Amino acid sequence: MRAIDENTITDAVLDQMASTLDPRLKEIMAAAVRHLHAFAREIALTPQEWLEGIRFLTAVGQKCTSYRQECVLLSDVLGLSSLVNLLNEKTAAESHTDASVLGPYYRENSPPFEPGQSIATRTHGQEIAVYGRVIDSSGRGIPRATMQIWQTDEHGDYDMQRLDPGEMDLRGWCYTDPEGRYYFRSVRPQGYSIPMDGPVGSLVRAQKRHGLRPSHIHFLIGAPGYRELVTALYPNDDEHVGSDTVFGVTDSLVVKITSGDPASPFPDLPGVHYDFKLVAAGKNQLSNRVGADPSRITKPTEAQPSR
Repeated sequence: MRAIDENTITDAVLDQMASTLDPRLKEIMAAAVRHLHAFAREIALTPQEWLEGIRFLTAVGQKCTSYRQECVLLSDVLGLSSLVNLLNEKTAAESHTDASVLGPYYRENSPPFEPGQSIATRTHGQEIAVYGRVIDSSGRGIPRATMQIWQTDEHGDYDMQRLDPGEMDLRGWCYTDPEGRYYFRSVRPQGYSIPMDGPVGSLVRAQKRHGLRPSHIHFLIGAPGYRELVTALYPNDDEHVGSDTVFGVTDSLVVKITSGDPASPFPDLPGVHYDFKLVAAGKNQLSNRVGADPSRITKPTEAQPSR
């Protein structure tokens, strides 16, 4: 019989899990156990601290609803969502637009809109134009690429924060034209605080962090044969563009809202011109979305057969 102490217990756990048939599950769980045990040993975790951690994770789960994802928010503020994005980006073989975090406010089944229409139906902020092309690695336009777009209003609120959850505003989807062009109208987005009324907000306050995200517009872009792109554009005049609390900003995604561009479909409006570059999809390419519609995550899943 193995003698169990604070050092040998790690190998004992790994030995019991060694019969796991799924090789990736085996790899993931073995690494998780090693690092969790090493973490507990490094800080000499006490029973009281362990229980407080259990309470915190329980509260994070209890705060989740079909319209709010506190677990994704925790991953975001710890930088884990951005890290997973960065690791995934390294697997692309060609140059492409940088990814950004999907965030906890993405919703499926947003309404379609025609080129040039406004996605702001219940909001009266400063109107702007957003336009450009979706291109491949050679610079050719990608026709009928699907673009999903969502953003905050002039007060920094998403629709699910200020409207009945069944209603939508400042979000929608469209196709690019035969040359890969897109253009739409919206309102200038406002930066905002992450939700601070839950356990993640309490953690952020305890760390003396501001908890703010710079203003941005989210994009989820896909086309047959291409790797799906999850990204966002960040106006450069937001004071928190260099200190995003969820670490979603990279230099290439920082844009300037300008006026008087003769190439704009709406030259009288201040606008953002940006071309998104997609990369060809690799074999067995899985989703690039670090996040999901909250209703999909909270939906019960059927038990999977053991392997």
